[in-house]
This record gives sequence, structure tokens and C-alpha cells, in this order.
Amino acid sequence: MNARPAKYGVFVAAVALVLVLAGCVSPASREGMALQIPAFGKQFPYSVRVQTSGGADTGAVDTINISDADLKAAIEDAVVQSKLFAAVVQGKDGSDYELNVRVISLSKPLFGGTLTVEFEAAWSLTKVEGRSVVMRKSVKSSGTVTMGEAFAFVTRARLAVETAARENISLGLKTISGLDL
Repeated sequence: MNARPAKYGVFVAAVALVLVLAGCVSPASREGMALQIPAFGKQFPYSVRVQTSGGADTGAVDTINISDADLKAAIEDAVVQSKLFAAVVQGKDGSDYELNVRVISLSKPLFGGTLTVEFEAAWSLTKVEGRSVVMRKSVKSSGTVTMGEAFAFVTRARLAVETAARENISLGLKTISGLDL
């Protein structure tokens, strides 16, 4: 009797199980990073332009990443919902302040049941008139998701990335709300 077909069947079953448990890789989304009814207690009568950098798109076989566009949109949504600034301006002209958020690191586990993602971003707020920097801060956050919250690894990983990003946005905007502009 030939042992090859049995080994082949076990291999196919193992690959199928991994694919079912892994699911498809999807990036952290703008909606997943959105703050739930953000309130910072302060409302500035100024406009702000948001710029992001350092993020990365998620490829088909990559680990989950945060794109610059989705991070920018999530920050803008939080600013608008919280009314922290009177307006969010698109384009180069017409804003009173410029908020730059650069992804420094996004540490993601490659396996595990409970996943914790560490996220660090450099936040800087610049007054456009005079180009004076009014705030520069490194903001560190984390997000943890358990198997009870999501069974598939890639879903847990995406949720942990979104949780860490959401916390980072909240901490960054909270820091800005403490400023005297």
C-alpha cells in the first residue's frame, strides 16, 4: 500500500483548516478606527488640515496595516464629531492649523489566542501663520483582542490594530484639547 495518498490527504486537510481559521487579510478600516462619540470638552474656533504618513497598505498576504488615507479619515471624522476644531480643511490653503500624524511603529503578533498590538505615532500641531509648532508628542497606545471576541486570527489581528489606532487617535486629540490655542 502507498502512504503518499494518506500524507497528501492530511496535508490538504491541514491547509484547508489553516485557510478556514485564517480567513482573508483585510486592512484596518476607517470605520474600525472611528471613536465612539468623541468628546474632549474644548472646541477651538479654528480650522485644521490633517496629514498622515508612515502607514502602509495591506497586501493580499501581508499582515494587517493602517493606510495613511484611512488613518487620516479616522482622525478627521473624530475632529468633526467632537467639534474639537470648527472645520477640517482639505487641500493646502485655508487652514489655521496643520495636524501631522506619522506612524512610527505598529507591532503585531504573528500568532496567538489573545493578541496585543502596540502602536506609536508622532503627533505635531503647527500654526500655519508663522509656521510655529504648538505641540509635538509621541503617542503610544495598544489594543488587545481575545479569541472570545473573534475566533479567526486575521479578524482578531485587524480588530487589535483598529483598537490600538482608535486609542492613539483619542490620546492624540485629548492632548490637543488640553492646549491653549
